[in-house]
Amino acid sequence: MPKPNLTWKPLKTDVLIVGGGTAGCFAAAALGKTPGLSVLIAEKANIERSGCLAAGVNALNAYITPGHTPDFYVDYCTRDADGIARRDLLTSMAGRLNAVTKTLEDWGLVILKDADGHYVTRGPRNIKINGENIKPLLARAATENANVKVLNHVNITDLMIRDGRVVGAYGFSVNEPVAYAISARAVFVATGGAAGLYRPNNPGFSRHKMWYPPFNTGAGYAMGIRAGAEMTTFEMRFIALRLKDTIAPTGTIAQGVGAAQVNGKGAPYEAAYGHTTSERLYGTVSENRAGRGPCVLATQGIGEDAEKDLYKAYLNMAPSQTLRWLESGRGPDTENVEIEGTEPYIVGGHTASGYWIDDGRRTTLPGLYAGGDVAGGAPQKYVTGALAEGEIAAETILEDLAHLDFAGEDETARPDYAAYLSRPAGLIDTEQLEEAMQKVMDEYAGGISRGYQYSGAELDIAARRIADLAKLSESLSASDMDDLLRIYELTDRLTVCPVLIAHLKARKETRWHSFAENADYPEKDPAYACYINSVTRDGKTAIIKRKLR
Repeated sequence: MPKPNLTWKPLKTDVLIVGGGTAGCFAAAALGKTPGLSVLIAEKANIERSGCLAAGVNALNAYITPGHTPDFYVDYCTRDADGIARRDLLTSMAGRLNAVTKTLEDWGLVILKDADGHYVTRGPRNIKINGENIKPLLARAATENANVKVLNHVNITDLMIRDGRVVGAYGFSVNEPVAYAISARAVFVATGGAAGLYRPNNPGFSRHKMWYPPFNTGAGYAMGIRAGAEMTTFEMRFIALRLKDTIAPTGTIAQGVGAAQVNGKGAPYEAAYGHTTSERLYGTVSENRAGRGPCVLATQGIGEDAEKDLYKAYLNMAPSQTLRWLESGRGPDTENVEIEGTEPYIVGGHTASGYWIDDGRRTTLPGLYAGGDVAGGAPQKYVTGALAEGEIAAETILEDLAHLDFAGEDETARPDYAAYLSRPAGLIDTEQLEEAMQKVMDEYAGGISRGYQYSGAELDIAARRIADLAKLSESLSASDMDDLLRIYELTDRLTVCPVLIAHLKARKETRWHSFAENADYPEKDPAYACYINSVTRDGKTAIIKRKLR
């Protein structure tokens, strides 16, 4: 079959939104209210069912419940991150959590209510919802204004730079041999974080069964890294504590029925390690390492009604877990539920990894804004926090547009997509390089097989081998646009990996057990009560230490 001939198509819009997920859709809905303002969403998949909310959720994990204040939430996030969090970003986010929730309800989201009409809470910061349709609701709200257009199935790879300012972006259709040069006055990056850097829990055909969407490849980070944007706190990896094999959420059981974490000898262990997100994971890892596994959530005897509630809850967000219970004939009332940690991810919606931004969600590159999972500094933002950041970014963009004009494109700076389509197939393919990358990261940069620990010497090996793989990736060949997409997904990951390695090496302490378990420096060091930031230029990552704010 002959390879496609690529053609370039120039587009022009006032605001380009890269990523049609949670933050991107909410920003589009806010920007679309301004008459005469053209807004374009570029989405690799389809905004109806893309991103972390594609399959729905059963709770909103960031909400100011009765009797609490936004400061209560800010304190929780800061404490869980052991101080490495931006209180300014958290404060501006937390103050909007309930308002964006009300907007979702007005758009049609079903929020569970008690007999008195109050939201049903799930802990001090969460409320229960029927959220299977949350993403279609967001997509509909994003596009209800005629001045908002969507480019579905278009993968954005690089930012368009002119005189040090971001003036658009480049990408290509994943279905047709068309590349896009999109000029914009402002660009809002709202892509997901980075999954697939490390070897996952499940091998082979089941490797997609992971906590974070496997299609989130760190593209938003990668385009910023390549353009010289400042990044922050990549070393605060996120490793989810999940139900074994299905990688379904644990919170629905832990909070829903109050199930304790118990080791193989039947002893609760959580109190011995601590109650932060990383400590709950670390306790499980440590108990298994000490030979006291398997660790479980103690659900045995919860009762038939509670068991049925769990069946329904998991059907709404992780149906494989309910199917597993039903197929085995052993539900959570009969048998405790085993738990394990996932591979590490880089995701600013749960930890503080991502772009270094100001309170208006401006990045360090003029004309570029970031929010949601790709924005750093504000951990535990979850769904509603991402919505809030999308709204904040939209308001900032509207303020800044008075000083932002179209700058035009330098066509010589276009990515050479055609090179991959024109060269013959080589001896190495994309999947082989991806597996090699995941093996390197797993064994030398603190993956599952190493109990999430790493040393400086191991990180040096990881950096060298990732650099070798990046060089090999330049010779890959694409037979069609889908092949080209897979190559760029690998390229994005290989761009993120060395930055992550540099951050892990730069924080010479262990502040978050398991998330950043430095075997050379196993204790916390007050000297590292700071932000570890970085800027990458010409392939070299320079570390910047910034004071807490």
